[in-house]
Amino acid sequence: MLQIGHPAPGFSLPDADMEMAKLSAYKGKNVVLYFYPKDDTPGCTIEAIDFSDLDNEFVRLDTVVLGVSRDDCISHAAFRDKHGLSVRLLADEEGKVCEKYGVWQEKEKDGVKKMGILRSTFIIDKQGMLKHVFYGVNPRGHAAEIINLIKKMG
Repeated sequence: MLQIGHPAPGFSLPDADMEMAKLSAYKGKNVVLYFYPKDDTPGCTIEAIDFSDLDNEFVRLDTVVLGVSRDDCISHAAFRDKHGLSVRLLADEEGKVCEKYGVWQEKEKDGVKKMGILRSTFIIDKQGMLKHVFYGVNPRGHAAEIINLIKKMG
C-alpha cells in the first residue's frame, strides 16, 4: 500500500488512442489517478461518467484525470466513445502499474477467489507527491469527493 507524502510511482502507458501518457509529463498539475476493474461494467461506467461530467471543474483546478484498467486500448476507445467520456483511459495490460500502486489484489466473489483490480484513487500534487490514497472506493459520488479534496489542497 502506498503512503501519503511519498512520491507517486512513475509510469508510461498507452491511452485509448494508443498515445503514450507519462506521469512525469504532468508535473506542475494535480493528477487524479484512478484504477477500475473493467471497461463498460456498471460501477466503472458510473465512475467514469462522474469524472467526465466534472471535467470543467477539474480543468479549473489545474487537474488531469487518468483512469487505468487492464483492458486494452481498443476496449478503452469503445468504452470512451459509447459513453462520451472525457477522462483519459490508460491500458495497463500487463498489470505492472497496478502492482506498483498496490491495486492488484485477491478478491472473492461468490466464494471464488481471483486476482483483480481493487477500485482505488490517488491524488498526486503538482510536485508528484501522493496527497490522498483511497483503496476500495465506492464509485457513486466519488468524483465530487475528489473535487472537494483538491479544492482544499489549494
